[in-house]
Amino acid sequence: MDALFLSNITSPPLLFFMLGAVATLVRSDLEIPEQVAKFLSLYLLFAIGFKGGVALAESPLDFEVAKGLLTALLMASLVPVYVFYLLRRKMSTADAAATAATYGSISAVTFVTCTSYLDANGVAWSGYLVAAMALMESPAIIIGLLLYRIYQSKEERDQPELMAPGELIRESFLNGSVFLIMGSLIIGWISGPVGKAQISPLVNDLFIGVLCLFLLDMGIVAMRRLQDMRSAERGLSSLGMVSWGIALPLLNAAIAVGLAVLLDLPEGDAVLLIVLCASASYIAVPAAMRLALPEANPSVYLALSLAVTFPFNLLVGIPLYHQAVNWLA
Repeated sequence: MDALFLSNITSPPLLFFMLGAVATLVRSDLEIPEQVAKFLSLYLLFAIGFKGGVALAESPLDFEVAKGLLTALLMASLVPVYVFYLLRRKMSTADAAATAATYGSISAVTFVTCTSYLDANGVAWSGYLVAAMALMESPAIIIGLLLYRIYQSKEERDQPELMAPGELIRESFLNGSVFLIMGSLIIGWISGPVGKAQISPLVNDLFIGVLCLFLLDMGIVAMRRLQDMRSAERGLSSLGMVSWGIALPLLNAAIAVGLAVLLDLPEGDAVLLIVLCASASYIAVPAAMRLALPEANPSVYLALSLAVTFPFNLLVGIPLYHQAVNWLA
């Protein structure tokens, strides 16, 4: 596991995130133009959605697949709700909503690392979980935005106000970032492997390079706003961030372990489902929040997911979740 951890923590995307943070610390004038940053976000949402749709097209639907996909969707919808209410009194409404969406979504890198871990240990797993990973992206973003719209921060309004249900649904589902990832998912599902082959250089070959530039920008933005977080009246301390960054994946994993045992999922599928539930997004959700919820501070939700939860899951979480499945089997 040490080798897996080191290979990921030294990967180019994470190093570019750190480069952006260092650039701000040393007061470099390095900057990603606003329109370029928006394009990078749109590209990532498009590529993730399209590849997820293709994965859905390649997964034959039977009862075992259906119950796994429905469980993934249930957790993607449940996690952002209770995470939001846990954090709402500890940070701003925008930060709580973005963090809730982050933990309701998933980390593809953590998922891929877990598949390597299972392969190395000779544990079989089902390909439909790749589709489950794609399906867990959008619900968390939608619910995070819904919660923000319902509970506007007191700095913006004297009292929180409920919007009309129709307006809430329209703003959440027709928000540009949500509309793009869901639309790309549908197009990927319709076009399938043939469509993927046609645009493979765009959605596959360029993905890591664009991700590096996106995380470079996010590192710059996160570090610039770090001081804002520290001075915020309801901001988390460094110890508080570390505590929540470990507690949230453990809580989500505990619920997922119970569901996996209840559904009698095979060992490998159970571990992957738990990892999906316990991970936190540092690609799709930050890309969406950058566009849809600029009021949220990326030095909160991105730092929690990328600096705490991500390494925790790689170093400790994956073998711990595997052990829990074996213990309860």
